[in-house]
Amino acid sequence: MEKLRFKDLDISSEIQRAVEDMGFEEATPIQSLAIPHILEGKDVTGQAQTGTGKTAAFGIPILEMVDPSERELQAVILCPTRELAIQVAEELKKLSTYLKRVNVLPIYGGQPIERQIKALRKGVQIIIGTPGRVMDHMRRGTLEMGNVKVLVLDEADEMLDMGFREDIEFVLDYIPDQRQILLFSATMSPDILYITRRYQDDPEFLKVVPKELTVPETEQVYFEVKEKMKLDVLSRLLDINDFKLSLVFCNTKRRVDKLVSHLQIRGYAADGLHGDMSQRQRDSVMSKFRSGNIEILVATDVAARGIDVENVEAVFNYDVPNDDEYYVHRIGRTGRAGKTGIAFTFVSGKEVYQLRDIMRYTKTKIEQQQIPSVSDVQEIKTSNFLERIKRIINNEKLDKEVHMVEKMMEEDYSSVETAAALLRIVMEKSGNTATTQNAAEFGDTGAGVGQVRFFINIGRKDKAKARDIIKAIADKTGLSSSSIGKIDVFDKFSFVEVPENSANDVISSMRGARIKGRSVNMEPANKRS
Repeated sequence: MEKLRFKDLDISSEIQRAVEDMGFEEATPIQSLAIPHILEGKDVTGQAQTGTGKTAAFGIPILEMVDPSERELQAVILCPTRELAIQVAEELKKLSTYLKRVNVLPIYGGQPIERQIKALRKGVQIIIGTPGRVMDHMRRGTLEMGNVKVLVLDEADEMLDMGFREDIEFVLDYIPDQRQILLFSATMSPDILYITRRYQDDPEFLKVVPKELTVPETEQVYFEVKEKMKLDVLSRLLDINDFKLSLVFCNTKRRVDKLVSHLQIRGYAADGLHGDMSQRQRDSVMSKFRSGNIEILVATDVAARGIDVENVEAVFNYDVPNDDEYYVHRIGRTGRAGKTGIAFTFVSGKEVYQLRDIMRYTKTKIEQQQIPSVSDVQEIKTSNFLERIKRIINNEKLDKEVHMVEKMMEEDYSSVETAAALLRIVMEKSGNTATTQNAAEFGDTGAGVGQVRFFINIGRKDKAKARDIIKAIADKTGLSSSSIGKIDVFDKFSFVEVPENSANDVISSMRGARIKGRSVNMEPANKRS
């Protein structure tokens, strides 16, 4: 079926804004099918797998129907597990960001019930809970169901498999006759159909058939990376692999613009593609990408539709996609025409759960890899550079160059010295910092055992404090604050100690860093006198 854009759905500007913040550009199939029916007040039975956007399919219309001026409970969502209840509650809170006085509360076992009772007394319009805990509150009289307009059974088949049938029926029997029942399930078992017949009124049956999509020629890996480190990790992977053409996917238009700007500042041939661009702008960008004038194309999922470029060597999921199908479409843009490709996914925090859903959906194992360090990048770039030199020696004529070296030798310079000097010039020109000192070569910097002490040209007169230096180093390198050693802040400069095995990473990553708005310079400290 054709997917709808959210702006084509009859939803408020506040929710439209929240949807855009969350990175959704168009509705998933289950959202396109369900939202219009639910907004019309119809009962719905939806069959869809996990990871297809079910939460927003019922969450958006529920938020549209809730009356924020009424403090009574108006919507109940039942989930099989506390984890899912928390997840659904978090998504509804994001969707309701710009709605005033709409309160959402997850209630589940394992959390003190007194805390939940206290929150309920303040007035909650929407609760998301496990059947047993909801039933417990009903029996205590702390949950009044008389004004409930809509009840959702999320992952109904899972709840029935876990033995919640009696609890579910207990809740359903106590809500008003004039209400809307929404049921979502991955399967349509006889038990599910019994509930639809008994409790729903002429429901709309909606079914989304999962696509079996595989990309056998694409290697898939992921990195667990903090949000603030994504740009550095992307840069390292680009530097190591030197891909001719790469696609980078972001979930929002703003993210695309921001990332393109950062990449261009770092010297990469990058440009962006998203829905706010005119067709003329898109055509221009795509023409440059196909011709290789742009090596890195950063795009949203919707804008990337129709991109058919054969030589894309790598796809980067800078953001984990909001829809499992998007993941398959993304990685399918590399490894074409019998060629191999690689897909990298950056995972932050709870996004690891989304990645697990994607693995289940695609029936694929996505391997985790360690983030390459700055020294790894330097070592690999040096190795690649030396291999290139060997290929030239073995395959190309060098008569003219040999004659030039011989002239240098006549001036009493050895061929080894000449080659080494030329190597340094070329490597520095190419930005390869492999000539950076090893930690052991920093010498005696006056640091403690196993540490290297660095000088930084910023101090108290710049309003810099120790915590500012710690934050800058942690942001740039991923080092934990606990691993950073002694810091001395003086009027015009400071000293900081870092672990010896991280010293190269720190000094390389801090190039161009800013602290308190000032560009800083970091270098090995002199031995204490």
